[in-house]
Amino acid sequence: MAGRQLANKWVKTAVLLSDAKIAAHIPQTKRYNAANLHSMLSAYGMVVIKPVVGGGGYGVIKVTKEGETYSYTAMSKHRSFRSFGRLFRSLSGVKKKRRYIIQRGIHLAKIDGRPIDYRVKVVKVREYWEIRAMVGRLARRGLFVTNLCKGGAKLSASQGIRRSFSGGQVAAKKSEMRQLTVLSTTILERKFPGIGQLGFDYGIDTSGKIWIFEVNTRPQ
Repeated sequence: MAGRQLANKWVKTAVLLSDAKIAAHIPQTKRYNAANLHSMLSAYGMVVIKPVVGGGGYGVIKVTKEGETYSYTAMSKHRSFRSFGRLFRSLSGVKKKRRYIIQRGIHLAKIDGRPIDYRVKVVKVREYWEIRAMVGRLARRGLFVTNLCKGGAKLSASQGIRRSFSGGQVAAKKSEMRQLTVLSTTILERKFPGIGQLGFDYGIDTSGKIWIFEVNTRPQ
């Protein structure tokens, strides 16, 4: 049973940010506009912008600032600009009229130069939630999105952690993702009664910190 659907990424993120423990694992997220994009690029050097409604990696764009050069990557398309104004005008054409959010870019641990993240799927069976899957998703060579529908490769979470970070960290990282999933699920169900399944997208950065990128109510 699918249960209640929640498509709006901004709404789900705002609810999770209300809990201090969970908020510490969510990259800074703001609504998309010129001022927010400029300030976040200045602060972090890399951000990811994504549609408020959408999935499967569709419409996700990585934006970077190095010195005075601004760039963006959309799938395998890459463009660079010498001014923020030109970057912003070009992005307006790419994102069309869809509403977007901006999220701080995280430097993910990689396998052979390819970024990896993790999907944890939970399903409600009667009154209890069960973790049904915890898998790694390795980006197709040359892409930054890891979605399987965009050519990403699936491997076990244990394999992903061992090969991208450290074999000695496998048990601890999987346990931390489980704990964050249980707490986040409790918070979301309290706010949105009727949800029946959730897919959490996690990343582990190069220093070993776990980040929550988004939560889906219709996980693939």
